[in-house]
This record gives sequence, structure tokens and C-alpha cells, in this order.
Amino acid sequence: MEESEDVPKDFVKLKCEKLSVDEVSELVVSPYCGAVSLFIGTTRNNFEGKKVIHLEYEAYTSMAETEIKKICRNVRQKWPSVKHIAVHHRLGVVPITEASVIIAVSSPHRAESLEAVMYCINTLKASVPIWKKEIYEDEYSWKENKECFWANSEK
Repeated sequence: MEESEDVPKDFVKLKCEKLSVDEVSELVVSPYCGAVSLFIGTTRNNFEGKKVIHLEYEAYTSMAETEIKKICRNVRQKWPSVKHIAVHHRLGVVPITEASVIIAVSSPHRAESLEAVMYCINTLKASVPIWKKEIYEDEYSWKENKECFWANSEK
């Protein structure tokens, strides 16, 4: 495969179906890269002593996709050696232990892909219009990310 056949790509997807770690990681594999770094955010069964039944995510889809694509562009400016980036986020109900978000980044060396993955998840939580509702045994709570700039600007 010639380098021109393996041009850098961004794979952004918001969907209601179960996310696949294999699918997301395979999107970013490249013969030019020795590293694929992954972040998998899963639903845990507790929050501050409350039993979590499941999570529900809603998004302003077109704006969320636009913001995630901006994150990908920023990654490429900060880490020019990054080859492929995949960001898949689940919407709707996400049961305990299942993935809410999977981020994968490939690069020639591990440092760039690891740093880029961390940047992606932190920036996504701070700037992308995706909202999380935690469903407990007898109540629910809409959660804001402590990193989210628009939620904290009024405090």
C-alpha cells in the first residue's frame, strides 16, 4: 500500500446501537502506524452511593458531529503524525458495562496516539452537546460534565 492510499481519515458516528470496540479500532489501523490507542467510556453501576440502572444520552446531532470534527482537526494540528481518528458515541439507553463512547487514534509512535486520545475525550466532554441522564432505582438526574464550558459559565 502506498502512503497516498492511506490518507488520514476521521470517522465520527453518533448512533443508538451498541458500540463495537473491534469496529472502531479496525477503522484506524494503518501499516504506517505502530500505535493504536483506545479510550472506552462505559456505564458504571453507581454514582455517589446511588445504584445506577442505566444511562440515557441525547445530542444535538448535527452540532455534536461538527464539534467532534473540530476536535479531530485540532488533534491533527497538535499531533501532525496522527494518521486516523475514530470517535463513536452512543445515544439513547446505555446499559451497565456497555460503552457510551469509544475513541481510537493511530500514529507511528505511542506518545502521540495516547496524548491525542486523552485530548479527544477531555475536549469532547467539555465542548460537544451530548447530554447524559443517569437513571437510578427510584429517580433520575441529568448530569453535566464538570469540564463543560457552557454549563459552568453561569456559575
